[in-house]
Amino acid sequence: GVPIFERLPSGVRLSAAGELFIHHVRSQMADMERVRSQIADLRGERRGQVSIACSQALMPFFLPEQITAYRSAHPAVTFNVLRRDRSAAERAITDMSADLALVFEPEHVGELEVLHQVRQPVHVLMRPGHPLAAQPVVRLRECLRYPTALPNEQTGLRHLLALAVKRSSLTLAPAIESDSFEFLRFQALAENIVAFQFPIGLPVQSDTRDLVSRPIDQRDLPQGTLYLGQLRGRALPVAVARFAQQMMDILE
Repeated sequence: GVPIFERLPSGVRLSAAGELFIHHVRSQMADMERVRSQIADLRGERRGQVSIACSQALMPFFLPEQITAYRSAHPAVTFNVLRRDRSAAERAITDMSADLALVFEPEHVGELEVLHQVRQPVHVLMRPGHPLAAQPVVRLRECLRYPTALPNEQTGLRHLLALAVKRSSLTLAPAIESDSFEFLRFQALAENIVAFQFPIGLPVQSDTRDLVSRPIDQRDLPQGTLYLGQLRGRALPVAVARFAQQMMDILE
C-alpha cells in the first residue's frame, strides 16, 4: 500500500520508499550472483558477470585488453561496462548497478573501498607538425596559447585542469568541449588544436605520423589519481574479485 513512484509531468521517479526497495532488490541480486559464482567454482567452472563503472579514458585501450586477457582464460564470464565519470561511478557502486569502479579523481570515497590507486600524468595531444610537438615536456601556459579541445566538467581530467588554472593567472577558454575523449583525440588530428589525455587512455604503440603525446610539466599540473574500488564492506562474487586482482596486478 506504499507508493514507490512519484508522478511528474515528464514521467515518474522513485519515492523514498521506492529507493529503499530497489536498493534491497539490487542487494539480493548481487548476493545471488555471488553464490552462483561460488557454486560454479566448486564445480570447476568459472562463470559470472563483471559489471564495471569506468572513466572513459580507460575504455578505448586499457579495459578491452584486460577483459580480453581475462576472457581468454574464462570465456563463460560476461562483462557489462558502463561509461561513468567521477560522481556517476560512485553512484553506480552505491546502488549496486556496478561491481567495480575504475575512475579518475572521484569526488568522494566514503562508500568506495579503494582496492588500488595509481598516479598518471596529464599529456597534451597534437599533430606532429604542431609547434609544441618538438618539446619533450610542455608547460601548461604554452598549451593554452593555442586553441584547445577540452572534456566536460564531469571528468577528472577537466577537474585537474580547472584546479591548475585556479592557482595561476591562466584561463580555460576551450574552442571545443565534448563528453567524448575519443572525439577530442580525433579532433586534434583533424585540425591544428591541442587536446588532453592520461597515458593509460592512449594506445601503447602510438603512430607518431598521426598523433604526438607529450607530458605537461608537473610544476603546472600535478598527476591525476586513478582509483580501482568497490562498495565498502561488500563481498564480491568470485569472478569479479579475480578480475579486480588481475587489474590490481597490471596497475601495480
